[in-house]
Amino acid sequence: MNLSSGISYLAIPGPSVMPERVLMAMHRSAPNIYEGELVAMVPELVDRLKRVARTKHDVAIYIANGHGAWEAAVSNALSAGDHVLALATGSFAHGWAEVAQRMGVETEVLDFGQRSAVDPERLSERLRKDQDHEIKAVLAVHTDTSTGIRNDIEAIRSAIDMTGHPALFMVDCIASLGCDRFEMDAWGVDVMVAGSQKGLMTPPGLGFVYFNEKADAARNDAGLVSYYWDWRARVAPEVFYQYFGGTAPAHHLYGLREALLMIEEEGLDGIWARHAAIAEAVWAAFDHWGKEGPLQVNAPDPSIRSHSVTALLTGSAKATALREWCESRAGLTLGIGLGMAERTTPEWHHFFRLGHMGHVNAQMILGALGTVEAGLKAVGLPHRPGGALKASELFAARA
Repeated sequence: MNLSSGISYLAIPGPSVMPERVLMAMHRSAPNIYEGELVAMVPELVDRLKRVARTKHDVAIYIANGHGAWEAAVSNALSAGDHVLALATGSFAHGWAEVAQRMGVETEVLDFGQRSAVDPERLSERLRKDQDHEIKAVLAVHTDTSTGIRNDIEAIRSAIDMTGHPALFMVDCIASLGCDRFEMDAWGVDVMVAGSQKGLMTPPGLGFVYFNEKADAARNDAGLVSYYWDWRARVAPEVFYQYFGGTAPAHHLYGLREALLMIEEEGLDGIWARHAAIAEAVWAAFDHWGKEGPLQVNAPDPSIRSHSVTALLTGSAKATALREWCESRAGLTLGIGLGMAERTTPEWHHFFRLGHMGHVNAQMILGALGTVEAGLKAVGLPHRPGGALKASELFAARA
């Protein structure tokens, strides 16, 4: 018997669940892209984007995914032959470094493994050795979606400051913006990149690059800037189409406006608290299941776990069997173990991920965890029963 008919739940770590309000806001005829309502609403939308990042600085909007935002950030701040230091706690810092390398930037990766956060002391040690200040930028990922590791951005900034190094500090918040606390100005971030499809609850297709005056000064000498990626025209356009390098992504903008209104209604502090409570319930379930079996949260230290995605280790190929059972038999789609192992190796089937970002609440998560527990039984993955109950007890106490 198949029990998957009905509303399915896409619990991958992005694209996240899209609210009905966002989808309905997008479900409309195309507007005039030269004058009128669309043109009038964008400045307020930009102001709301800045408030979500806790910044007074500029944000450029691109018709792109996160990889496009990576490239835009590199092209505006760097030149071919520049040296950058990428702090890796999973595959996405490596990915950003690869983008920079393909653009002619010399990249150095300081790798902290897949189960640990960035160590500020190691970073300070490396920067102190750079007496000639050859390193032009430090790249970091706030939440690495592949490993579920959350890095302490404020501590990384402090480590850079303690050395007196002038490198730009560039941060990927694609999986954390609108989920985990992020304070661009207070934490001294020079460039931040984000996407529409995770905590901002809008379909994939919009990339954002935030930048301060220091980063814009670097733009004066950047040898990689191009017509499309140039952030200056997008934040100070002479005509409306320059905001977007051409035709405006009108329907995405309508959806994003509605999502930002929802964020404003709940308040960032409330959103951060909701994500923290949901994440703790997810960890309670998985930590309990893992007491009698191989199942483990990838990040062993709860203090470095992301509030938007949890990566899991199973120690066997049954991760794929679990994902397939949950989706085909119960309507729950879990995330693949992206970046944890090569897809051509048997180890690739040892990992999976659960996204809990954006438009999620307690009943959705309890349903997902109950389904996972049923799947663990169905595929024969050893575990201690009662993990979903542990999550429900935590929600009961919190609510």
